[in-house]
Amino acid sequence: AGVLASLCDTLAAALDESGQRKLLDEMELPLARVLADMERIGFAIDAAGIRAFGDSLRGELDGILHNIYTEVGYEFNVNSPKQLGEALFDKLGLPPRKKTARGYSTDAETLESLRPYSPVIDEILKYRTYAKLLSTYVDGLLNAEAADGRVHSTFIQTEARTGRISSTEPNLQNIPIRTELGSQLRAYFVAKPGCVLVDADYSQIELRILAHITGDEHMQQAFLNGEDIHRSTAAKIYGIPQSEVTPRLRSSAKAINFGIMYGKGAYSLSKDIGVTVKEADAFLKNYLAAFPSVSGYMDKTIADAKANGYVSTLFGRRRTLPELASTNFNVRASGERMARNTPIQGTAADVIKLAMVRVWKRLRDEKMASRLILTVHDELIVEAPEAEAEQAARILREEMEGCVQYAVPLSTDVHAGKNWLEAH
Repeated sequence: AGVLASLCDTLAAALDESGQRKLLDEMELPLARVLADMERIGFAIDAAGIRAFGDSLRGELDGILHNIYTEVGYEFNVNSPKQLGEALFDKLGLPPRKKTARGYSTDAETLESLRPYSPVIDEILKYRTYAKLLSTYVDGLLNAEAADGRVHSTFIQTEARTGRISSTEPNLQNIPIRTELGSQLRAYFVAKPGCVLVDADYSQIELRILAHITGDEHMQQAFLNGEDIHRSTAAKIYGIPQSEVTPRLRSSAKAINFGIMYGKGAYSLSKDIGVTVKEADAFLKNYLAAFPSVSGYMDKTIADAKANGYVSTLFGRRRTLPELASTNFNVRASGERMARNTPIQGTAADVIKLAMVRVWKRLRDEKMASRLILTVHDELIVEAPEAEAEQAARILREEMEGCVQYAVPLSTDVHAGKNWLEAH
């Protein structure tokens, strides 16, 4: 304990020197109170509904296992990679993809590539999805239920390198949404009697920050005019009117809009949009030619990061990137991807944190009973008495959209409902 006082002085000096004092005082410390409050309040769950959902999943799993055993011709442990490999490659004679030290690989990528060869692959993938839902979410949530009928997650401010908040025991930030079955789980996160959940999320915040940081006029104009950014991007890349953009072109543009921020190359982009590497490469080049300021920003960010050894968000939060000095090509490439992405994702994380502090304070200042109970990346959820729902929605929108002034508006989608599925 005696050492801490002098350590405090040393760290305070380092904070001042790196210009991050304001970040600590105005964002992280106030946020610690907000998160403590959210942990204490918790999120109500419908435990009986989750149990019934679990029972139906178990029934489905029995049927899926039966199908797998019938197809293979004998019973085995589907969870054992060794036994699964033997069933697929030795018994059914499917073409093996890659070998590991312990035998054949049966990872998700391998199984995906084997889909055309046997109907059993679909069943195995379905089995894995259902088993994961059951063990991680159904059992996990029921075990985490406290005496008050709510789950009290732990929020961590210092885990994610980009500055994002993470959640654990239970992790409420990875409740599935992509699959219909997974998103059903959200229906069991409920508002307490007499209340509703008001859910607000930023619409495409990272792309809006990209438009602001790069200064790209076309992107900024699209957001200012309220256009569909992916359609507008596709039209610009191909030099065609927006009315001629097909759904396929739009989804390719969407993949590249997000891919560019994560530093994706032609190979991983080709997988995302289902084209050859050559086509994806041409697509990337067209994009960078159509959006020169984005291309220039990416190059400059990487060059600055190499010179300084770190990147910063618009709020001055730093992330050191020793990877950029590595002699290993893969490590260096990963450092470059982080250099591109961190200023954008990190700024989005900072904006959300600032919004949380402001929403929390405003609900108190206006003497409301509504409470902030969860954040999931770019989404905030307030549990509000029915009579306060409209006021809570207005506060969420005003504070989230007004906490920073950028070249493009940060717009939000706000909905209310009795449960999380309805409110999202």
